Amino acid sequence: PTRQQNDVQAQNYQADPSFIGSIANFYSDDAFGCPPPERLRRLLQSVERGEASILLLPCCYDGLSARLVALNGFDATFMTGFGVSGVNGYPDTQLVSFNEMMSAANSVAEGLASAALEKAKYGEGDAASAEPVAIPCIADGDTGYGNAINVKRTVFGYARAGMAGMMIEDQVAPKRCGHVAGKSVVSFAEAVQRVKAACDARDEYEALFGKGTGPLILARTDSLVTDGFEDAIQRCLAFREAGCDMTFLEAPQTIGQMEEYCKRVSGPKLANMLEFGSTPILPPADLQKMGYTMAAYPLTLLSASIKAMQELLQLIKEGQPTFDKILSFGETKDIVGFTKYAKEEDRYKS
Repeated sequence: PTRQQNDVQAQNYQADPSFIGSIANFYSDDAFGCPPPERLRRLLQSVERGEASILLLPCCYDGLSARLVALNGFDATFMTGFGVSGVNGYPDTQLVSFNEMMSAANSVAEGLASAALEKAKYGEGDAASAEPVAIPCIADGDTGYGNAINVKRTVFGYARAGMAGMMIEDQVAPKRCGHVAGKSVVSFAEAVQRVKAACDARDEYEALFGKGTGPLILARTDSLVTDGFEDAIQRCLAFREAGCDMTFLEAPQTIGQMEEYCKRVSGPKLANMLEFGSTPILPPADLQKMGYTMAAYPLTLLSASIKAMQELLQLIKEGQPTFDKILSFGETKDIVGFTKYAKEEDRYKS
């Protein structure tokens, strides 16, 4: 449908709410493409039905890392608050503001979109795709940056940025990385209300902009370390009752705890595969067999890039050559988008 036809359909729906058939088409794949939250939902459902492998989420933190994840053939990603904080020069202790996280989300969304268009138009072999499909991204919403009303604003902000989902957690602000000392959590009741506010915002966004447009809510608890495993399970169960789409019990310390969590809590579940963290690192197939739907790798890309930069800086300091440690200039230009830019520039030459 043309934009004018879509506008007419939207006006007809506003005038007559029974105009459900046309509004369904209005938000169909053929009209706009599948909204990111709906695309994520379908991926999760495929995993839960056993039709697809566990959803692997290498975590990104800026436009370049998002492009790399997409160009390397992953189906989804996660914007990590640790990573966004780190590339801004801070630890993950909520020193980065909501506006800075929003700026990062916009950069990530642009990176994913540019990678999708590039693969569709100019990809070759396995890199090519018939239609441009931007992979969905779950964004780190931390504690929501304030009270329940702030949580709702955060959901709306990430939705406008094109995020497919948002994680909300029950730590006391300012929060910190889930695998470091000094964590504390809000009360059980406040945690549930925080999640409920996020779910309400998801539903309100869909009421405004159509089915499948509201970011899926990933509800995280950090209470295992502070209040014990059973409290963490009860919080996850309560989060599900409050309406969240996915749960995340942070920092289980044994395989037994991971298995118990998967056994007792329904719905999609995320495993946080932080190398050298508190949780056992398991192969994706084992996690899926256990009952996990997603496996996030929160610091792998950031940590690898830090290690590479440190090694290169040492070589530079010692006056040593760096050729065997880096990409060629042509490869670097290609990764950041120069190849696509040149081809697009040629299209519009007068």
